[in-house]
Amino acid sequence: MKTFGFLLVSCLLSSCYSFTGSSLSPEMKTVKINTFPNNAANNLPTLSQEFTVALQNRFLQRTTLKGAVENPDLLIEGEITDYNITPTSIGSPTTTTQGTTIEAMQNKLTITVKVHYENKIDPSLNFDRTYSDEAVFNSDLDLNTIETAQVKIVNERIINKIYNDIVANW
Repeated sequence: MKTFGFLLVSCLLSSCYSFTGSSLSPEMKTVKINTFPNNAANNLPTLSQEFTVALQNRFLQRTTLKGAVENPDLLIEGEITDYNITPTSIGSPTTTTQGTTIEAMQNKLTITVKVHYENKIDPSLNFDRTYSDEAVFNSDLDLNTIETAQVKIVNERIINKIYNDIVANW
């Protein structure tokens, strides 16, 4: 009797959940991801291209969707609205011949992206959302050396959120 109950529950669960991890309907075949322009006040020249290409790669590599130029089943577009590096923790004051200074011990990189999503197959899933994430790093590191790696980390986190909201529909 226990075996029958387990099989019944297993069958019910498998009919409710696709083990592919995707909630995209089978009739969805194409996606178009437009360039995300960098409209942030502080501008990193390569940010738009890096973010857009990484987002396109995520959808084309992890789904069965094909890229489309016209009339896509899914449309993803938006803009980068904020790119900011700010001190997050302050060190102890030090006195120099020029006076007292306070050193920042850590900096925080924050990126914010607005996303417009259209689902031609199921328009009830359309949305406009803002995504933001950050990375904290030691302020004594040379920003020119680590900025690319920090941007990649933050982009990856934002792309994970977008992907999960669209594909996993969590």
